[in-house]
Amino acid sequence: MQRRIIQLPQLVAGVQLSMEAATPAKKNSGMTWNTQVNAWKTGDAASRLFQMNTPSRSVLVAMMVCPTTTPTNDTMRMTSMARSRVAGVLASQGFYVLLPNPRGSYGQGEEFTRGNVKDFGYGDLRDILGGIDAATAAAPIDPERTGIYGWSYGGYMTMWSLTQTNRFKAAVSGAGLSDWLSYYGTNEIDTWMIPYFGASVYDDPSVYAKSSPINYIKGVKTPTLMVAGDRDAEVPVTQSYEYHHALRALNVPTQLVIYPGEGHLFYKPADQQDVARRIVTWFDHKLP
Repeated sequence: MQRRIIQLPQLVAGVQLSMEAATPAKKNSGMTWNTQVNAWKTGDAASRLFQMNTPSRSVLVAMMVCPTTTPTNDTMRMTSMARSRVAGVLASQGFYVLLPNPRGSYGQGEEFTRGNVKDFGYGDLRDILGGIDAATAAAPIDPERTGIYGWSYGGYMTMWSLTQTNRFKAAVSGAGLSDWLSYYGTNEIDTWMIPYFGASVYDDPSVYAKSSPINYIKGVKTPTLMVAGDRDAEVPVTQSYEYHHALRALNVPTQLVIYPGEGHLFYKPADQQDVARRIVTWFDHKLP
């Protein structure tokens, strides 16, 4: 069974990536990391800016995977590992990589974790944009050549941010979420939602609607690549279909790749490497 690719031209030949060699935690890799931590006041959030050796591109790729939507610590750890792996791949290709920790995530106490209750996409986006501003002030980054990538909640934040700002010139969403209302009745982990939204979608649909990217889709101008697994029960692939369909109708450049047999996190090494190649190629094309 092959991957289903929607509106996806052939990738540029010659993109060679080694995900292991690009992983920061790998010993004796021969690579030097310069790590800078930028803190900003909005939401008491923090960010970390990675570069490998001397970046050849003045490009910032903002990555975020917020763990508050994951049902188990094991899933959280695996998501964090996946984020670091892709960050390493991007850094190895000459990109600056920002890893923000916005409100609603962990590490700053209970109040910080509850910072986006009934406010999904608003305060956390301000935190992320504040981190980007801090990074561009601290490093030689061209603000006109900024991209955004995220998986799971990060995929949602990618989709959401494109409806709220046009500062990103390219985007990649993995396992993203476009419509909280339709998501409520189709995912298998819905028990976390009421504590964050305050009510079920049947009792208060408006609180879900105000944070749904699809309701603000006409504001999107950014070329967007989406990837998803066809067996994802946590964020069903239909969420990516919905966003992709809307962008096509609005003539926004978009591509959607569906991976057969993959769930919320990809386990097949070939698929992991394919996603990494596509991410790098997308940013190469859209952030020249």
